[in-house]
Amino acid sequence: MPSTRDLQSQLDHMTAPGHLVEVVDAETHTIRCLACAHRCLLKDGRRGICKVRYNDGGTLRVPFNYVGALQVDPVEKKPFFHVTPGQSVLSFGMLGCDFRCSYCQNWQISQTLRDDRAGRDYTPITADELIALGRRRRTRAVASTYNEPLITTEWAVEIFKKARQAGMLTLYVSNGNGTPEVIDYLTPWLDGYKIDLKTMQDRHYRQELGGVLQHVLDTITYVHQAGIYLEVLTLVIPGFNDNNDELWDAANFIRSVSPDIPWHVTAFHPDYKMTDPPRTPPQTLIRAAEIGTEAGLKYVYAGNLPGRSGEWEDTRCPNCQMTLVRRMGFMVHENKLAATGGVCPRCGTKIPGIWQ
Repeated sequence: MPSTRDLQSQLDHMTAPGHLVEVVDAETHTIRCLACAHRCLLKDGRRGICKVRYNDGGTLRVPFNYVGALQVDPVEKKPFFHVTPGQSVLSFGMLGCDFRCSYCQNWQISQTLRDDRAGRDYTPITADELIALGRRRRTRAVASTYNEPLITTEWAVEIFKKARQAGMLTLYVSNGNGTPEVIDYLTPWLDGYKIDLKTMQDRHYRQELGGVLQHVLDTITYVHQAGIYLEVLTLVIPGFNDNNDELWDAANFIRSVSPDIPWHVTAFHPDYKMTDPPRTPPQTLIRAAEIGTEAGLKYVYAGNLPGRSGEWEDTRCPNCQMTLVRRMGFMVHENKLAATGGVCPRCGTKIPGIWQ
């Protein structure tokens, strides 16, 4: 594997001029990147916090034509529960991240340029080649995931344009550290957006994750207002964000944006630099799911513990309580919404999502 410095040099050649940029001072070639909420001010030769977007003589260079990870996943793994259940997704990611989460489960990919232990390499590929692979594997969608997709948005849109031509859905799996500019840029080409709401404590965002809570809350609102289909996830970590008050705060915020937004509460396992907290027990997820429902959310799911959270893996009609989609982990055992286009066959309630 190349060293971090060698990898950085190689990745600099896998770039193209970026669009999400503002010229601050043309004379000194100073620019501002608009891809994420850090809004990095970049003098000539400087890099953003993400390490992969940089200023080259007044031109913002951004990642292009490679992947750091590529595989076919069930859409439930993203997780999207209201997007064509049971279908497969071509998942691709690049390298780098604008956060530094101490418990990142994809840290070998996201922290490659910050942590010499990661040792992740890249594979050159074009957008055409990627979509051709998806067609061969008959995937229903393509998803930018694994690392933070916001920092590679121009590349994702290049792929998404070709995915649309091939009849595929387009998905983002993101930390939500966005800007109005990047959401506007994505909106014409993006079908579904999953955002991690990692904690409702700003100090945790600043100290443990490298972000700001309000930026994530704003992005959840931006995405919903833009009309992009949205689901939200909270990884419930013992001793970090699992107290009732914080779970209520998260559920109430999502409810304030829309009670129709699905909320996933999922189980933590020790990883990367956060190895002290124990795994999340099923009863904690069930408690979180009950709080979400009591707060007025219509679709709450408990995940990462297949078969151990009761009916909280299933989609039920919020009006008549009929079970519409039965799941076990990433497996869909019954789907009554595919044939109805997302309408409850018992009472006619329209279930938000992308069902066909």
